[in-house]
Amino acid sequence: MKLARKALARAITAAGFLALCCCSSPPPKTAAPPPPPTATPIPLSPTPTPRPYDYPVAPRGDAVDDYHGTRVADPYRSLENAEDPATSAWVDAENALTRRVLNRPLRETLKARITELVDYPRISVPTRKGRFYFFFKNTGLQNQSVYFVQEGTKGEPRVLIDPNTLSSDGTVALSNVSPTRDGKLLGYALSRSGSDRQEIYVREVATGRDLPDKLLWAKFTSIAWTADDRGFFYTRYPEPGTVPKGDENYFPKLCYHRLGDPQGKDRLIFEKPAEKEVFIGAGVSYDGQWLLIQAVKGSGDRSEVHVLDLRKPGGKPVPVFSGYEHGYTIADVVRGKLYTRTDRDAPLGRVIAVDLTRGVPGVKGDARFVEIVPASGDNLTFATIVNGTLVVDALHNASDQLIAYSLKGRRLNEIGLPGIGSVGALTGEPDQTEMFLSFTSFTVPSTNYRYDFATKDLALFQKPEVKVDTALYETEQIWYPSKDGTKVSMFLVHKKGVAKDGDRPTYLTAYGGFDVNLTPYFLSSDFVLLERSGVIAIPNLRGGGEYGEAWHQAGMREKKQNVFDDFIAAAQWLIGDGWTKPARLAIDGGSNGGLLVSAVLTQRPELFGAVVCEVPVADMLRYHKYTIGSYWIPEYGNPDLAADFPFLYKYSPYHNVRDGVRYPATLVTGADTDDRVTPGHAKKLAARLQAATAGDAPILLRVETKAGHGSGKPTSKRIDEASDIWTFVFWRLGLNS
Repeated sequence: MKLARKALARAITAAGFLALCCCSSPPPKTAAPPPPPTATPIPLSPTPTPRPYDYPVAPRGDAVDDYHGTRVADPYRSLENAEDPATSAWVDAENALTRRVLNRPLRETLKARITELVDYPRISVPTRKGRFYFFFKNTGLQNQSVYFVQEGTKGEPRVLIDPNTLSSDGTVALSNVSPTRDGKLLGYALSRSGSDRQEIYVREVATGRDLPDKLLWAKFTSIAWTADDRGFFYTRYPEPGTVPKGDENYFPKLCYHRLGDPQGKDRLIFEKPAEKEVFIGAGVSYDGQWLLIQAVKGSGDRSEVHVLDLRKPGGKPVPVFSGYEHGYTIADVVRGKLYTRTDRDAPLGRVIAVDLTRGVPGVKGDARFVEIVPASGDNLTFATIVNGTLVVDALHNASDQLIAYSLKGRRLNEIGLPGIGSVGALTGEPDQTEMFLSFTSFTVPSTNYRYDFATKDLALFQKPEVKVDTALYETEQIWYPSKDGTKVSMFLVHKKGVAKDGDRPTYLTAYGGFDVNLTPYFLSSDFVLLERSGVIAIPNLRGGGEYGEAWHQAGMREKKQNVFDDFIAAAQWLIGDGWTKPARLAIDGGSNGGLLVSAVLTQRPELFGAVVCEVPVADMLRYHKYTIGSYWIPEYGNPDLAADFPFLYKYSPYHNVRDGVRYPATLVTGADTDDRVTPGHAKKLAARLQAATAGDAPILLRVETKAGHGSGKPTSKRIDEASDIWTFVFWRLGLNS
């Protein structure tokens, strides 16, 4: 699942775990029959409605499914097939309509300003390996960031990989980089057209020459080098055609690749053949002795931990924690002790340690452990080890704090951050005396700092210069009551001194799922609204992880309605507190956030002036049948189970669109090469809304080509997409200049 408008990765496991995993097990099939659902079945015959925008007529069929005695029509099922010529023709016509509607003078003005806002140099925090520093840099408008290497602190940076040279349109992305411990070799992965699929290569750092190695069928993978640099561990999936169609997205294997060998000789290290819906990732401890394996299943980071002593030839991975009952995020191994953050018996998180030198003691892989950092009133989200010190992130009211502890758990000091905001990337090794981190907030672009453990000094390392005076803006955090009385926090970003006149153009966006933390972040294109005295509002809904695992579970499965209620209550608070009114309120969400906004669209259509629904999950009765959708069953529930069907059907956006309702202006987006959330969701939702609405507000569909769920999308496509979205929002909220 896409992290709407923001993504931070903080684990050694395979990229993508945070938003792609699922949670608790579904009820048994013997559950008692549920009461009848309240959703209104989709009619089989089209309903005549006003067609002010001459919507293309979508292909319709007569598909009907029987769910536990309830017959549910699915007239737009053929739109799930992107290869169907009728679907392609309809999508082309929809894109043409959207282009005609949004190609207005306002768009050119907004695109020019968005381009200007995006056009500033951006540099990632460096990673030090041996005597080399590695980092990404984008001069501003490059489609893809370029990967650099620099020898020592005074060396000249030089280009190591420029993905912009690999395609004419910028759709080949550098999706993973992993230098060896001495910095002499680089493992890297490429993704094409936004796909989650990756190709892995190896490059000599000194010469820039690629070795013959090329690995296919990798996905959500780390590249974990052995200490001798002779090979690495990676995660591969079945080759399409070797398994039943669809299963190429499941059954991952952790393999070892020795440099120079063909991929067919790669050695299988770990798999879970009896568990289809599991992610497997690995890292090697900084001392090179331990392979640290995580099998992740369920929402958030429900995981097992296995270890392999690499100094013992022929050994097999040994379970440390098993059963997927808790989440474990590994920090590292120091002097034989494995340190990990967990929510085991601590919904807000704590840090524990296991002594691996004792042969992983315990019963059935459930190791004995000692508590290092106890739970507190704040959510401990991750821990890492640098300079022999535990660096722990504590999320206080959805903002990051960094605290240093000894490896025995003695609190040393707080690492004073520049303000209220978020820590992005953080790099450093247990034997290094320096740590690099990025800090951002709604009014501070991602800024790099260097922390010296000897002096305890956090010094500015690199500051981007953006083309907006951020000092003119401020952020406040408020708390508002949801429908059931639960207090929910929300950030408000706006110009200093802006009046609460009940007429502020307001942009409300959220995520609310998969244990994702939506903390302060800088998005330069937001300033096109902020400059016009608008308001950006970001609530921390249940289903997210900002306030621990209990907060997450309060927005899962049969409790998913809490997420929608929290979002609706945020809109009502913004109106009731005098900030805005429905006609001036736009909402936005992507992926799971797209599910959020499309659900509230069907529940409270009168509450919003504009809806932007990006790459949504919209059909909750078939979401698990495509791409990697069945991974999300523990988060959402399983419609094939009699106990789960009623609550999914009750809110499923596609199934709860009603004929004759005046729906607000809506822009639905998708991508035809999205192999995470199938674009069929966006197409079916848009077709259903266009056929049902009784109003004259536009229902538009924008389907991207050669782009996936968002990762790796070139800058040019991001600017075009942002220009369309903001043009739509400005137009519908009455901001025509």
